[in-house]
Amino acid sequence: MANPENRRIVLAARPDGRPKPSDFRIERTPIPEPKDGEILLETLYLSLDPYMRWRMNAAKSYAQATEIGEVMVGATVARVARSRHPEWRDGDVVLAASGWQGFAVSDGTGL
Repeated sequence: MANPENRRIVLAARPDGRPKPSDFRIERTPIPEPKDGEILLETLYLSLDPYMRWRMNAAKSYAQATEIGEVMVGATVARVARSRHPEWRDGDVVLAASGWQGFAVSDGTGL
């Protein structure tokens, strides 16, 4: 059985015109471990919205740009896979800003 991994889609290059597959890359990393006061979120659904295209640009905008090598931003519906936070239980479903990745750690702020 293979070790579980986290797949993350990161911005590899600033798109020129329409985004193309080479503007992104998939990184495979170990699934992060939550510390005390944190939760591990598993992405169930990912929102793909028009505003994300502008976050790929380096120019100043109403929202901060995604840096090259960073996980693409995006809202998610996620399940609490492991909780070490007193307000969240394993199995809770939340709306988060985890980005384009299978798993993310959160301190619970903004959920």
